[in-house]
Amino acid sequence: MACNNIEEAPLQNVDVENYIALLVKGEFTAIDLPDFTEADIPKLLNYRNKTEKITIFPRNMISSYMNKECSLGMYVLWTIESIRAVAIDSEYLIGRFPSQNPVVKERSGGIDLVPEEDAHPIVAQAYLDWWQNNQDQSFEAFKETDPLLDTGLIWH
Repeated sequence: MACNNIEEAPLQNVDVENYIALLVKGEFTAIDLPDFTEADIPKLLNYRNKTEKITIFPRNMISSYMNKECSLGMYVLWTIESIRAVAIDSEYLIGRFPSQNPVVKERSGGIDLVPEEDAHPIVAQAYLDWWQNNQDQSFEAFKETDPLLDTGLIWH
């Protein structure tokens, strides 16, 4: 048992389908994101547009912002960003968290978060395009390309 009675799930053994099912049921009790790889991205992208709200999910403990709920799709997109961040050894990586929260803000430097209902469709399309437009290359060749670069958004 880890602190706060959160049980550490075996992250190496969870597959995408089980991860999604556990998130939906509110039973994913690990304290970090799974150690997925680029091979898992296509399966994760299948859930990118899911708008159902989840309330129990791993959170970056260094953040002072506490989002009480998140759409499943937005959380899955943040999980994909985790795969990319780990692959490039991002300076923003904390554990496997690619940023402080599964929310976005304007890239121009403001601190105000973009409402999820506005941001989610943009982020979902950006990650799908990033993946589909690079399928003729190895992940190594495009992993450094930020899917959100042309959206004006950045993960918070």
